[in-house]
Amino acid sequence: MVPVDLAHAARLDKALQMASDLAHLYQAEVVFVGITTSQPSSVAHNPQEFAAKLDSFAADQAGKRRISASARTVVSHDPAVDLEATLLKACSDIGAELIVMASHVPSVRDYLFHAHGGRVAEKAPVSVLVVRES
Repeated sequence: MVPVDLAHAARLDKALQMASDLAHLYQAEVVFVGITTSQPSSVAHNPQEFAAKLDSFAADQAGKRRISASARTVVSHDPAVDLEATLLKACSDIGAELIVMASHVPSVRDYLFHAHGGRVAEKAPVSVLVVRES
């Protein structure tokens, strides 16, 4: 499972490459998970449009990286608050055996508010590979 923020998809290359490499090594399918709200956002006007964009992203990655991939859209009331719980539920629903997710270079703010990757890794029932994007 690879969580994807479509608003920042261009900055996920290291995590996407790592997931692709693992998929090739283990002949595994990659499931891209995107979380959206029912309200319009900078990415999509509604959940259906978001799902179509995520499906397109998954198809593009599958072709580009020669992997088996699919997409799972999850609608959340408040993704900023529910992100970790929503990802953990998606992991369970999908039956994922590994989560590969992008992080960022730590900053002073991270000492006050932990990054999402760390919180998912603490609570996930499966291994979590947090890939630092620069």
